[in-house]
Amino acid sequence: MASPSDHKATLIDGKAIAQTIRSEISEEVRLLSQNYGKVPGLAVVIVGNRKDSQSYVSMKRKACAEVGIKSIDLDLPEQVSEAELIKHVHELNVNPDVHGILVQLPLPKHINEEQVLTAISIEKDVDGFHPLNIGKLAMKGREPLFLPCTPKGCLELLLRSGISIKGKKAVVVGRSNIVGLPVSLLLLKADATVTTVHSRTSNPEGIIREADIIIAATGQPMMIKGSWVKPGAAVIDVGTNAVDDPSRKSGYRLVGDVDFEEVSKVAGWITPVPGGVGPMTVAMLLKNTLEGARRSLEQ
Repeated sequence: MASPSDHKATLIDGKAIAQTIRSEISEEVRLLSQNYGKVPGLAVVIVGNRKDSQSYVSMKRKACAEVGIKSIDLDLPEQVSEAELIKHVHELNVNPDVHGILVQLPLPKHINEEQVLTAISIEKDVDGFHPLNIGKLAMKGREPLFLPCTPKGCLELLLRSGISIKGKKAVVVGRSNIVGLPVSLLLLKADATVTTVHSRTSNPEGIIREADIIIAATGQPMMIKGSWVKPGAAVIDVGTNAVDDPSRKSGYRLVGDVDFEEVSKVAGWITPVPGGVGPMTVAMLLKNTLEGARRSLEQ
């Protein structure tokens, strides 16, 4: 019999799962185009030239092209005023070729994020961040028009890996508006018993150790150790942190919020970083855009 130290968690391959979803979307886009003579359109708005934002945006635009979604690109200078940005959003709201509007966050300091996100039509809020969409997600018996992409991707990874959620103890580490909070709400909707651990939580290890499902989204590199994880738990690592690595040409490597080496010896399932949640976020954005287009065309 293998000794416990030989245990290896099943790897949840987000890249492969996202690829499957992308081919499903591709097929649906083809059918929409056939039936309505129209393809889904996604407006991608970026303000300024933050390196990370730029690379996210080009990745999203490339992904659109791959599945046949038309991307409408809007690159605005760092100095653009809030009023000007909101004017652009309103124009996209009424443009019938646009079924989804994505404003890449974070925005420059002089622009109020909430004002901008609230300006996006709820029918085109493919990021799922409009207060009305989040509000509906928080209410029993209500369905938001769109679910936020990363949380939706996390649940899709569990679902497609055959991990049951109903009645399970789920611990979400982190409470951001983009991941922690909505993923907690989604897990609750899927009948998990949910605990949120955050920077003010006392004894986080003790709480995390009880979890059947762990969603780590804190932005703290390798914070969750092997000893914090219950044997057999499913671990979804949302973190993407750059840490110095002189052996790499770039001088850094990406690690998650989970100590992958340690945790994969204990967990039942684990997502790698990179190649876990990241590709799913983009796939869910495409899926939301497709759903928005279908809703608008079938009306």
